[in-house]
Amino acid sequence: MKYKYINKILFLVLLTFLISCDKDFKEIQKASRISLTATSEAENFILKHTDSAQIKSILKSPLVYDYSAVEYPFTEFPNGVDITMFDTNAKESYIRADYAITFAKSDIIELQKNVKVISHSGDILETSQLYYDKSREWIFTERDCKFTNANGTYYVKGFDAKSDLSLVEARKFSGSGTFSEK
Repeated sequence: MKYKYINKILFLVLLTFLISCDKDFKEIQKASRISLTATSEAENFILKHTDSAQIKSILKSPLVYDYSAVEYPFTEFPNGVDITMFDTNAKESYIRADYAITFAKSDIIELQKNVKVISHSGDILETSQLYYDKSREWIFTERDCKFTNANGTYYVKGFDAKSDLSLVEARKFSGSGTFSEK
């Protein structure tokens, strides 16, 4: 009989402990949620990058969120970007993506979803994710890609190139066409 009451008391103590832990856990979850609020936002955004009075690139986006007040500042383009790049001879190459993000402490733009690069010579690269290094004018990915040029269509996993696709390094080739190795 004595053990019957002890078991009930222990059960009530354990139940009280578990209920209080659940409340504490929910409070901890609420407190740990990060609330990001954009410092500014812009619609129909156009950014022109110049160097020595020459336009190097034009970035267009229907919507931009700037998070410059957070610990690791970044800019988000949730509705995609269109980037036009100009080489020294004013020849245009294009990059398009459905989503992009760039971090303030980096010259790299991460492009995602339906990424397409079209060079001034008509070469086309398509992938799901691509990084664009603005300072080096270099693009790269480790994702599956489709690369089409005048010689054929190639499927590759991993791709590095100048942003105008003039110097290409790709891994794990498959596809059809002619290919010359330098």
